[in-house]
Amino acid sequence: MFDMLAGALTLAVQDEITKGDLPPVTVDSALLGGGWIFAIFVGGLILAFVLGALIAKAIKMTDWGLRIGVCLAALAIGVMPFIVRMANGQSLGDGIRLGIDLAGGTNMVFQVQPEEGKELTSEIMDKMVGAIGKRINPSGTSEITVRQVGADRLEVIVPGKDQQTVSEIKRQIVNLGSLDFFITVDERYDDATMIRDARALSSGTSKLVRTLADDKKEVYAMWLPAYEKGDNKEPQFLTTPNTVKRQVEKVRVVEGRTERYTTEEYLVTVGREDMQVSGKYLKRAGSAISSETGRQMVTFSFNAQGANRFSRLTAANQPKPGRDNRHLAIVLNGQLYSAPSINAVISERGQIDGDFTNDEIQDLTDVLNAGALEVPINRKPLSEATIDPTLGEDVRQKGVQAIFVAGGLVVLFMLVYYRFAGLVAIVCLMLNLVLVLTVMIGVKATFTLPGLAGLVLTIGMAVDANVLIFERMREETNRGSSLRMAIQNGFGKAFTTIVDANVTTLITAVILYMIGTDQVKGFAVSLFIGIVMSMFTALYVGRVIFDIAEKRGWIKKLNMMSLVGDTNWNFLGKQKLCAMLSIVLIVCGLAAFFSRGDSNYDIDFTGGTMVTFQLTETAETSAVEGVLKEAFAGDNITVERLTLAGEDATAGGRHFRLRTTESDTEENKAELLSAEERVRTKVNDAFIAEPSMHLLKVAMTHGDIAGYAIAADDDSAKALLNARFDGGAATELKFSAEVAIGTIQDMLSAAISGIKTGGESKYGDSPDAFFGIEGIKGSGTEVTGQDVQKYTGVIARATPELSTEDFEAAVIAMESKLAAEPLFDEVNTFASAVAGEMKIAAVMAIVISLLAIVAYVWFRFQRITFGLAAVVALIHDVLIVMGLMALTSYVNGTSIGDLLLLNDFRINLPMVAAFLTIVGYSLNDTIVVFDRIR
Repeated sequence: MFDMLAGALTLAVQDEITKGDLPPVTVDSALLGGGWIFAIFVGGLILAFVLGALIAKAIKMTDWGLRIGVCLAALAIGVMPFIVRMANGQSLGDGIRLGIDLAGGTNMVFQVQPEEGKELTSEIMDKMVGAIGKRINPSGTSEITVRQVGADRLEVIVPGKDQQTVSEIKRQIVNLGSLDFFITVDERYDDATMIRDARALSSGTSKLVRTLADDKKEVYAMWLPAYEKGDNKEPQFLTTPNTVKRQVEKVRVVEGRTERYTTEEYLVTVGREDMQVSGKYLKRAGSAISSETGRQMVTFSFNAQGANRFSRLTAANQPKPGRDNRHLAIVLNGQLYSAPSINAVISERGQIDGDFTNDEIQDLTDVLNAGALEVPINRKPLSEATIDPTLGEDVRQKGVQAIFVAGGLVVLFMLVYYRFAGLVAIVCLMLNLVLVLTVMIGVKATFTLPGLAGLVLTIGMAVDANVLIFERMREETNRGSSLRMAIQNGFGKAFTTIVDANVTTLITAVILYMIGTDQVKGFAVSLFIGIVMSMFTALYVGRVIFDIAEKRGWIKKLNMMSLVGDTNWNFLGKQKLCAMLSIVLIVCGLAAFFSRGDSNYDIDFTGGTMVTFQLTETAETSAVEGVLKEAFAGDNITVERLTLAGEDATAGGRHFRLRTTESDTEENKAELLSAEERVRTKVNDAFIAEPSMHLLKVAMTHGDIAGYAIAADDDSAKALLNARFDGGAATELKFSAEVAIGTIQDMLSAAISGIKTGGESKYGDSPDAFFGIEGIKGSGTEVTGQDVQKYTGVIARATPELSTEDFEAAVIAMESKLAAEPLFDEVNTFASAVAGEMKIAAVMAIVISLLAIVAYVWFRFQRITFGLAAVVALIHDVLIVMGLMALTSYVNGTSIGDLLLLNDFRINLPMVAAFLTIVGYSLNDTIVVFDRIR
C-alpha cells in the first residue's frame, strides 16, 4: 500500500511537471519523498485507532476501542489513496488501469519460432520480452505490456490506440531494431575541422556529409540525442569532460500543445563501411560476473562478419599511451544509450565493465538484444484484438451505468425491506467497494468489461451474505430470542454458511485467473478481491455496528418486511414433475447444441476474425447478415448489432459486429493477405454489390502540394518544431469523417514505404522520419481520457529528403486506399491453434473447478454424497443455460428474438466466466441448503 501511495503521488506530480502545468520548483519536492507518504499512511492508521478509542469512550464502551479502530482503519486504507489523488489535483479515477475493451487498444499474441535444434528456454523468452519492450517502449513511460504466455508465445497489450496505428508497433516487433555502434568525438584527439563544421550546423541539422571520389555521398559524423529514461538523460559511462556535445532546444507536442525543452546532443563519428557495425551482426548479449573485480558485467558476441568489422572499429580506437580511452557509442533507434570505454581490441566477444545495478544490467542487455532477437517471431499474430477508443468509451459508460443501476436497486431494496439492518448492509457494501477499488489499484489490476461484471457480482455476493445473517436473526426473533441473542446467533449460525459459499466461489475465481486472457482475468481478480472484502465487511464490520447499536439502546427490535410467510409447500411431492421438466429442457437444449456443432462457439474457440463496421444509414440485422452471407459463402458467420449511447435500441442500427471463421491457418499462412485483410475485402465487395446499403468509408481529398517554408509570424516553438520540414513539400488533407492522427500517420507511412526502387523500399519500411502530420484546430475532437485525437482536416508536411513527386504519389495512394477500403473500429483475430488451446483450457477450468468443489464440500460436510449432490445440481444449472443458449439461435432475427433482445449467443472466454458465475450462484444456494441439513 505504501509503494502504491508513494508511486502514485510521485508519478502524478512528475507527469504534471512534464506537461508544463506545474513549475519544476524544489520547495514542493520534499512532499514527493517516500518518508512523507509513509508518514501520511501511518498517521492515518494511528488516527483511525485514536478515533476508535475516543468514540468508544464517548459512547461509554471503552473495551470496544480496538474493534471500532479496526473498522475505521479499514475505511482509512480505502479512502487515503483517493484523498491523496484529489489533493494532487487528480480525479478519483486516476490510477485505475483499464483493459482494451474499456479504453480501446490492441492485444496481440505472437508465435516465437526457434531455429531447428535450438531449444526455447525461460531465459531466452525473458530476453525476448526485454528486447521487444525496448523496441516498442524505449522510454519505459508508455503503458504497453509485453509478457510471455505459454512456452513459446509473447503477448503485447497496447492501450488506447486506434487500430491502424498499431500496425506500426507490429512492424517494430517483428523487424530488426535500429542498433548501431559508433565512436564518441573527443575534442583533444579528433579532427578540429570536423568538430568546427559540426558545431556550425543548425540545431535542425545533425549529419556531416562528404562526397567521395565516385560522387557517392556518405555520413562521417552526426549529432545524436541522449537516450532519455525518467530523469536520466546522460549516456552511461560517458564521464570524459572533453566529449563534444551541444545544447539543443527542442519542442514536443503534449496534449495538443507545443512545449519547449533543452537537451544535449553528442557528436559521434561513423567509420568506413568496413568498420560500421549494426545490431544485425549481434548474436546475443547477457550478463556475467567479472573474475577480476567480482562485479556484474554485460557480455556480448557477434557473428563472423560482425566480429571482423568490430575488430577493425576497436583496433582503430584502441587505447594509446598517455591518452584517455576512447568511448564506444551504443545507439538504439537514433539515441545514444551508453558509451563504455574501449580497453582493448574486441572481435567476436566483448564485455562492458562497470558498477552496475541489476536494473542497469537488464536495461543494457535489453538495448543490445533489441537489435538482434534471440529467435525469430512469426510476422502474423496468432491472435489480435483491436478496439477503437471511441467504442471502448461507449462500453465503459454502459458498464459503469449498469453498476450504478444495479447498486441503486440493491440499496433501495435493502432500505425498504430490512430497514435498519438494510442500512447496515449498505454501509458494509460501500466500504466493500472502496476497499476493492483500492486493492485493485494497489496491485495494479486491470479493469475490464468482465471485471465490471465481477464488481456487480461482488455486490450480489456481499448483499447475499447480509441477507443470510438477517434471515437468521429473523428466525431467532420469531423463536422469542432477545435482540442481543438474535444478533449473536444470527451471525454465529450464518458464519459457516457464508464462508463455505464464498470459498467455493473463490475456487472458480482462482482457476479462471489461471487460464483466462487479460480481459477474463479482470473478472477473476475483481471477484476474488470482492469476495474476500465482503466477508470482512459483513462478518466483522456489520457485527460491530449491530452490537454497538444494541448495547447503546439505539435499536430495540429489528423491523423487517416479510414477503414470504409460513410455508408448507411439498417440494418433494413435485420431484417427478420437476425432474421431467428438467430432462425435457436439457434434452432439447443438448439436441440443439449438438446439431449446431461449431456454430456454438465464438472465434475464441474455433479460430476466425471479428470486425466492427458502420453503415451510412440504419438497417436491420437480418438484412445485413443476408448481404454478408453471399460474400462469405461457406463460412460460418454471425452478425450482431451494436447500440451505442444515445441510439434508439428499437430501431435499425448502423454499427454491426461480424464474426467469421476466416483465419490464418497452416494451409493459408503463406498468403500475402492476412485474415483481417481478406475479411476487409469481402465486406467491402459485399456492400458494393448491394445498392440499398452503403458501408461507411472515409473519403479523402488533398490540396495543392507546394513547397513549405516557415512563416515569419510562426511562434518560435512552432517554427522550431517544423524546422526539419523547411524546404520540403506540404499539403492539406481533408476527410469526410473524423480520423485519428495515428491512423493518418500509419497510412501515409505505408504509402511511402510502398514506393520502390531497385525492388526495395526507397525510404525504408518505417519512413516516419520523412513526414509529419498536424491536426487543424477546430476540425476535430479529442476522446476524453484517451490517447487519440481525431480530425477532419490535417496538414501533412514532408522533409526535403522526401521528393515532392514521391510525396504526391504517396498521398494519392492513400486517397485511393481510403476510397476502396473501410476503416474497422474493432478487429479480433484468433488462429485455429490458439482457439483449440483456448477450448481445452476452458474445459479444463470447468472440470478442475468441479473436482475442487467436490473435494472442498466433501471435506466440509464429511460425506462425499454432499459434494456429488452439489456438482449434480450445478451441472444441471449449466446444462439448462447452455441448452437455452443454443435454442435462442433459432429465434435470433425473428420478431420474438428482437422483442426479447436475443442474439445468436456463442460461447467465448467471457461466456466461460458467465458459466462459472452460474456455478458460483448455484453452489451458494446449494450450500445454504446443505448447511441447514447439517
